[in-house]
Amino acid sequence: MKHLLIILFAALTIQTAAQEGEQTQRRPRFHFDTEHPDVHDPVMARGEDGRYYIFSTGMGIGCISSADMKSWQPEKSVLSPIPQWATGSVRGYRGHTWAPDISKHDGKWLMYYSCSTFGKNGSAIGLATNKTLDPTSPDYKWEDQGCVIVSHQHKDAYNAIDPNLIVDEKGTPWLTFGSFWDGIQLVQLKKDFKTPIGKPKTISRRVGRKVTLAEIDNIAHYTIEGNDTIEAGDNAVEAPFIIRHGKYYYLFVSFDYCCRGERSTYRTVVGRSKKVTGPYVDKKGRPMEKGGGDTLIGPNSEFFGVGHNSAYQFDGQWYFLSHAYEKERNGQAKIFLRKMHFDKDDWPVLGEVL
Repeated sequence: MKHLLIILFAALTIQTAAQEGEQTQRRPRFHFDTEHPDVHDPVMARGEDGRYYIFSTGMGIGCISSADMKSWQPEKSVLSPIPQWATGSVRGYRGHTWAPDISKHDGKWLMYYSCSTFGKNGSAIGLATNKTLDPTSPDYKWEDQGCVIVSHQHKDAYNAIDPNLIVDEKGTPWLTFGSFWDGIQLVQLKKDFKTPIGKPKTISRRVGRKVTLAEIDNIAHYTIEGNDTIEAGDNAVEAPFIIRHGKYYYLFVSFDYCCRGERSTYRTVVGRSKKVTGPYVDKKGRPMEKGGGDTLIGPNSEFFGVGHNSAYQFDGQWYFLSHAYEKERNGQAKIFLRKMHFDKDDWPVLGEVL
């Protein structure tokens, strides 16, 4: 009997090991790639410790860091625990947090973040703050400040996701945001960097006119059901980011579609204005709120799509950061980081790989 039990135990062990081996082959374990990390919707800052931190879409907001912007290591997520106000007010949100934005003002780091679900504009933008980005500092602690702005289905003609903060030359804070629906929005904030003043204004859209709420309610927006993708309307624009350089404000947005791997078609588009409120125009003078915008980079021989960008200046050098769906990596969303400069006509141009 003892020998029989030993034989049965051995057989079960072999069978279990074989099943685990098959599962491992079917679902290979994720390994962090230090040189080509997976990211979606990245933003970047240089912390008090001199390291560069990239924050991105992920559970509780993903974070990686680097000493040289070349070799990266994973860090702890930002939102822990997940804000209860968000899970209670945004239907379907369970902590997978989209498209953060990071900047420092008045000695405090401000991180805006998006709570939403695919294809719906029942969304909200929240704010978290920290004294430092250095996770080894005793002052390191992300504190959630709650909701900044919301959008409601069948009520608002915009989608409250993809936030980006820009402070104008007078020190006034503005929040730009938006995805599909009636395009990219801009709203002024009070000096608390949290409270909107007035109603948002559309500063970029794909179509040449305002998209009404009645039209929006009849559009099959970008959703995913199983493996089938339902196309959105014609207003495929999202992921705004505004910088100030010289006498211009530059508005970067993403046209077309993300999140499809080899079928992604993202492209980064830019326009500029002498006022933060616009109108932003392209090289031909076409207003971005009427469909204008010049493609900075998009699908090419290396990438299926490049989009959801941000841009920064460190030690006098501009950098362009986004994610790109790489062809040689079967459409995986990888970090895309390039030097950026401005040509003789003050338009941004991408440079070499770091």
